[in-house]
Amino acid sequence: MQLDDTSALVTGGASGLGAATAAALAARGARVFALDLQSGIDRAPDVAGVTYVATDVTDPEQVRVAVEQAAAAGPLRTVVNCAGIGPSARILGKKGVHDLALFAAVVSVNLVGTFNVLALASEQIARTEPDAQGQRGVIVNTASIAAYDGQVGQAAYASSKGGIVGLTLPAARDLAQYGIRVCTIAPGIVETPMLATVSDEFRAGLAAGVPFPQRLARPEEYASLALMVIDHDYLNGEVIRMDGALRMAPR
Repeated sequence: MQLDDTSALVTGGASGLGAATAAALAARGARVFALDLQSGIDRAPDVAGVTYVATDVTDPEQVRVAVEQAAAAGPLRTVVNCAGIGPSARILGKKGVHDLALFAAVVSVNLVGTFNVLALASEQIARTEPDAQGQRGVIVNTASIAAYDGQVGQAAYASSKGGIVGLTLPAARDLAQYGIRVCTIAPGIVETPMLATVSDEFRAGLAAGVPFPQRLARPEEYASLALMVIDHDYLNGEVIRMDGALRMAPR
């Protein structure tokens, strides 16, 4: 998939995986529209070729406006869904039963938000002219190894990410007739703002559990893998783990 003079959409694009991916796509010549909440955009880096658009991924109208803005700037070819939240709570803990509203919020942002962007963006991608191989675009979603190895307290998060894994193949099959590929990356433990509040000792403990390389992943490595998926025209309907062979323990 050629990126020069095309538009790309990245959700969660103001920080972490999304910010690294937005910068990598811009460096490859794409006009990048980074979607995030305004609070995130206020702290986002200034990157050449990246336009920030305040968007709640769970709001269909806001997403539709952002998608149309990206499509108006050039053929929309690429979407990378990185927006997500990860609060933890046990199903039955010291404070009682898992809050249903919290469970619904995690699923809404992580799974429903991903589907919302995928669906509305694919509508615009399908309107573009295909390339010589019949391709119109590629959508990369973000799951987590928690989809397979959910830990104590990750019932909501693991459910939402498992839903993204389950979405991958039917989405690829649904959109094949339009020349749109769909793949998912399932990262392990990545050095993102979510880990910014933990101690160096705790971070070192997390890294020690990774077989090799024995460190946390970097957002730039996620971005590099996303670009590989975009470049590799025969990758479709696949979930790729990026975790250093880590299999999470129960806790």
